[in-house]
Parts: sequence; C-alpha cells; structure tokens
Amino acid sequence: MTVLVNLIVTLGMLYVVPAGLRLIDPAGLRTAARLWPVPAALGALCLWLPRGIPATVLAALYAAAALALATRAPARLLEARRRSRADGSAGGAPPRTTVSGPAEVAVCTALVSPSIAATALVAERAGYRLFGFDLDILALTVPHFHFAGFTAALVAGLVCRAGATAPAIAPGSATLSRWAAYSVPGGTLLVLLGYFVDDWAELAGAVVLTTGMWAVALLTWRDIRPGARDRTTGALLGTSAAVLVATMLLALWWAAGEATGITHPTLTWMAATHGLGNALGFALCSVLAWRRLTVD
Repeated sequence: MTVLVNLIVTLGMLYVVPAGLRLIDPAGLRTAARLWPVPAALGALCLWLPRGIPATVLAALYAAAALALATRAPARLLEARRRSRADGSAGGAPPRTTVSGPAEVAVCTALVSPSIAATALVAERAGYRLFGFDLDILALTVPHFHFAGFTAALVAGLVCRAGATAPAIAPGSATLSRWAAYSVPGGTLLVLLGYFVDDWAELAGAVVLTTGMWAVALLTWRDIRPGARDRTTGALLGTSAAVLVATMLLALWWAAGEATGITHPTLTWMAATHGLGNALGFALCSVLAWRRLTVD
C-alpha cells in the first residue's frame, strides 16, 4: 500500500496542485504555480526516504510552501466580499475571472488543503503521532487532502464559477452548483473533525462530501460536458463524472462500516480503488479537461 499511496501523493504534489493553481487564478497565482514544483519535488522525495531527520526536513520545506499558499485564502475571501459589495452597489456584473460567493469558499478551501496534508506529512516522516493518530492514518491524510481537499474543492468551485458566468443548461443547475461549492468544503471539514470526534461524525462528513461530489458529477456530465470543444475534453469530463459516482460510493461504504461495524473494505483495498480512482479518474482527468476548457 505504501508504494501506491506514495505514487498518488507524488502525482498530486507535482502536477495536480500547480495545474490547479493556474485554474484558480492564472494571473494572481502564476508565480506560485511556476515555483511550486520545487518544494513539491522535495516533498515527493521525502516520501521515498526512511523516516528520520532528512525526510522530516524535506517535508518541512514542502509544508512551508503549503502554509504560504494557505495564507492567500483570507485575502481572496476579503477581496471577493469587497468586489461583491462594489458590484452590487454599482448594479454591474463581476468580471469573468472573478470568483465570488460559494465558488470562492470552494477555491479557498483548495488553497488551504495542501497545508493540512503537509502538516500530516511532517509528523509522519518524523515518526510523531500527531494528536495521537497512528502513522498510517497520518500517511493517508496526505493524499486525502491533496485530492478530497484540494482537487475536489477546486473542481466544485470551477463548476460553480461556470454556472455563474454562463446560462444554466438545466433548471436548478445554479442552485445545485452552489450546493456543491459549499458542501464539498463543508464535508471535507466534517471528515477532518470526525478524526477528533468519532466514526459517526466522520460518517456524517462522508455523507455531506459525497452528496456534494455527486452534484459535481451530475453538473459536469449534464451541463459542462456537452459544451466541450472536442471529443478528448468531453471524454475527460465524462470519465471524471462517472468515476466520482463509484469512488464516493466506496467512501460511504467505508465510513458506514467504521461507524456501524458492518463489513467494509480495508484501507489497503480503499487505496487501490477509491484512492487510485480519485487520483487518476477524477483529479487528473478533471484538471486536464478544465485546462483544455480554459485555453483560449
């Protein structure tokens, strides 16, 4: 399981995060996206070293970059609020590149998520049971917050942004996209809190997160995919939507099993199915598709 998890995390660090930053704000985050592969390479390298001081130092350097990225979130939220008030008083529409409201909450969640992953990575590489968690749980927190945290929130925000800047194709799309933009960050936070409370709280988080991700899948399939400019982009969007249905069902099954004691997949099996599916089928396909959609 360790090798598979490390490969998934490496993909998230080296490609998904910097590509996602360009989707969030091509101008404002251009420098961060361009420089990100440097600390990401250090973070990826530490995964393959034995626990100890060298691995911990490399993980800490990656964590410093992730924390610096997280500090951008409050400023973005304040700016979005200021723009919203200004546009409302002027009676105008926000610029196409501006994300506001629920979409901004989602993308700011994406900006913060790598710092949570990196904090767990530093503790795991140091062999320190942060907050009393087993090292295996800390190791799995790293991919979780690169994908369920960063990528899921990012895509939910992009879907919500698309609904705000183009006419809804189906009735209720705008409302559903706002729900996705709020519930994906909310569900991710509830899952995190569930680590500290109990399995039932984590199950509640999994339910909220799953409904949000299924909303993203539906909107992607029904509203975004038909507008793809070519078959490759449409196939990538369709794949990401279809994979979400299966992988989030697995997440619900696992969380329900932990809370109720019913038979459920092992962590190793979840990494090979839910984890790999989300990393390749959802995250990678989504980022590739949205980059193609936003190319002029």
